[in-house]
Amino acid sequence: MTVAPPPGSAAPPAGSAVRLSAAFGPGDGAPALAAHRAVFPAPLPPDRRPAFALVDAVERSGLRGRGGAGFPTGTKMRSVAARRGPAVVLANGSEGEPVSAKDRMLLTRAPHLVLDGAALAAAAVGAAEVVVGVERGTAALAAVHAAVAERAASEPGGVPVRVLEVPAHYVAGEERALVRLANGGEAKPTAAPPRPFERGIGGRPTLVANVETLAHVATIARWGADWFRQCGTADDPGTALVTVSGAVARPGVFEVPLGLPLPRALDAAGGHVDGVQAVLVGGYYGTWLDGRAAYAADLTTASLGARGASLGCGAVVVLGEGACGLVETAAILAWMARETAGQCGPCVHGLRALADGFAQVAAGRSTPALLAQLHRWCGQVDGRGGCRFPDGGVRLLRSALTVFADDLARHAHGPCAAATRPASFPIPAGGGPWR
Repeated sequence: MTVAPPPGSAAPPAGSAVRLSAAFGPGDGAPALAAHRAVFPAPLPPDRRPAFALVDAVERSGLRGRGGAGFPTGTKMRSVAARRGPAVVLANGSEGEPVSAKDRMLLTRAPHLVLDGAALAAAAVGAAEVVVGVERGTAALAAVHAAVAERAASEPGGVPVRVLEVPAHYVAGEERALVRLANGGEAKPTAAPPRPFERGIGGRPTLVANVETLAHVATIARWGADWFRQCGTADDPGTALVTVSGAVARPGVFEVPLGLPLPRALDAAGGHVDGVQAVLVGGYYGTWLDGRAAYAADLTTASLGARGASLGCGAVVVLGEGACGLVETAAILAWMARETAGQCGPCVHGLRALADGFAQVAAGRSTPALLAQLHRWCGQVDGRGGCRFPDGGVRLLRSALTVFADDLARHAHGPCAAATRPASFPIPAGGGPWR
């Protein structure tokens, strides 16, 4: 992990990737509020800040959401601020992606930075409440509870903060699922419209933002849009927290400048340890790239997009030469089929059919008819779910059929040697209540 500078009021040097990590506590814990304030002074009260000044700054900074789709944060903030009546800020720290740890790490080691960003965003959009969603039973949840209590005791009078304990399901972190949970229902997506920015928690306009995004808002409020753009690229400014795992020497979460060549991100994790057969970019909801494409890519929207991928949740997983990409993909698809919220046919039946069919492929029972059927089913599932969860399964499967095309031919006559070993990527047990 990048080493944080000593506490002080000066901005990090131009171009430095030490930004969010400057707020990390020592070891694996979070700093006390007083230590945090030595690096990040308390925000000005709302009545001393010009209206919309922060929204303007965030728009100029070019900050995009760091949790998935990469929507412009300033546009989101302005949409909520333009609605009538008091709003809500929902900080999304529910990290259901099995190979991503950035949000949990940020909430565990720098909860006050996230809470600063949420409070500043609340003042900017006219919100009367902040809700922080965190997966239950995690160290991150305990750290957020402690930070909220410390702020209430040391800095009374701020915007009220409610901690929302989120069940351990992937789709529980979808914005409409979080709103439904906050309103007393199950953590499952609801129909849209209305979108949360129109009518969300308590029927109020709700700004839903990833916790890393809000942490960046706090740094922009302190050091400005021009400072934020000193790192990254013109189209993808700033830094991002990236989780690198798989066949690398030192898996972990790293703060890197956007625009960094993807191989440099692997170098931050000590480099590969078993060759690079392929790289999964964007986590289990993401896209396989073969080794050649991955090593030619940069961490930018344009570079990854040209290869059919996106950084998404910021997870990068290396598949070593000795592993079987078909087996790993089959295990991921089976997990996704179990994770369905059970509310629509494309997810309940479509994902299950895709997972079962691909399991046959991985087991060495691939046939031209089965592959044609998988392609046909992908077209029937893609874009038709109640949320976008089944789309992720389709994207993963399609990229696997392309990247591992040579393996498909070998698996037509039985499984490969690597396929006899169990999948190595982490697969959660899943299950449990939805509220």
